[in-house]
Amino acid sequence: MTTSPTRVFVGRLAGLQVFDPAGDQVGRVRDLVAVVRPGQLPPRIVGLVVEVFGRRAIFIPMTRVTSIDSGQIITTGVVNMRRFEQRPSETLVVGEMLDRTVRIKESGVEGTVYDLAIEQERNRDWVVSRVAVQEGSRRRTRGGFGRRGQTHVVEWRDIEGFHSPQSQGATHLLAALEEMKPADLATVIHDLPPKRRGEIAAALDDERLADVLEELPDEDQVEILRQLDEERAADVLEEMSADDAADLIADLPPEIAEKLLLLMEPGEAEDVRRLMTYEQRTAGGMMTTEPVILPPDATVADALARVRNPELTPSLAAMVYVVRPPLEPPTGKLLGVAHIQRLLREPPSTMLGAMIDGSEADPLKPSATLEDVARHLAAYNLVAAPVLDEDGRLLGAVTVDDLLDHLLPENWRDRPRGLPGRLRVQA
Repeated sequence: MTTSPTRVFVGRLAGLQVFDPAGDQVGRVRDLVAVVRPGQLPPRIVGLVVEVFGRRAIFIPMTRVTSIDSGQIITTGVVNMRRFEQRPSETLVVGEMLDRTVRIKESGVEGTVYDLAIEQERNRDWVVSRVAVQEGSRRRTRGGFGRRGQTHVVEWRDIEGFHSPQSQGATHLLAALEEMKPADLATVIHDLPPKRRGEIAAALDDERLADVLEELPDEDQVEILRQLDEERAADVLEEMSADDAADLIADLPPEIAEKLLLLMEPGEAEDVRRLMTYEQRTAGGMMTTEPVILPPDATVADALARVRNPELTPSLAAMVYVVRPPLEPPTGKLLGVAHIQRLLREPPSTMLGAMIDGSEADPLKPSATLEDVARHLAAYNLVAAPVLDEDGRLLGAVTVDDLLDHLLPENWRDRPRGLPGRLRVQA
């Protein structure tokens, strides 16, 4: 294998695009798989974990890699699309080697691993050749934060500490993955050993962890939440959307669920409790209680300012719900909805009450089934729809992405979707 350069730092490889010989993109590098060998032998890199279309992680052996550099990776066109499963003898370089506490033999200096270099030996094997280590903080500043310690890049044979079991932080791992969207980070976390998942969850801030939990399978959500102390678990649940929090709490033992609900802010807990009264596979069970809600005397400018919120999903930002006070679900009577397309065509000073004509489709009831919701959204070409009680009060909104999450099989993310035209697949 001819490569240039012959030594590459792992931090520069994470996220790189992987191409086949014809120039079609296969996916992106998520991690490298190493086999740690005894003694002073450097770990051998046996392959790449590559995320292909549909957020599926596959394994590409290093024997299939024809070129590695800091800009792209070229592989052969024959790819096994089976989902990557880590073997007991294998170690994930990014996921499990970064942030380990190690010791430089000659100087006795201790620090944490913030990067590793791989290079190709004469026998064409790729190995971990060097370790980048950052010393611990030497002193504390007036503000209470430690100053970063000195950094060292040393040969693998000059390091000890990789063979001993230990708890790890997650600072440098998360730095390598900070550009990832929550859904992609969730896929990375899902593939890590349970202990490492817990360490990463502990290092994430509440909002980021909440976003990631919403993208994880139910069993991973429960496992991670139960590893957190109760106060923090309640804080994370408050950051989640109420419908996702309700689904997660419903999967916990009743006594733990009740403790967490009592620790949550009363308003947040009330929304979750209300959602838990509905069957999960109904409009009430999957609706969100946080759509964009405004009174009829609000203006188009007010509405556009609200839908610009980057935390809103596209389906929630597509529609504003105009109601009588109170404005928190269950609201006063729903007067109608204003679609963003019309908002963009009206003068900013126009009041929302003047834009609703009462000709909207019949609203959904909380007892509506998945099939009812799907038929409703499809019939009226909607990406979201209001859910009302018997008195016409707005309870929440159900979106097309909520619907898809419930309609698709639980393992839909594990199934390959579209593949590049020239990419050959090996069964």
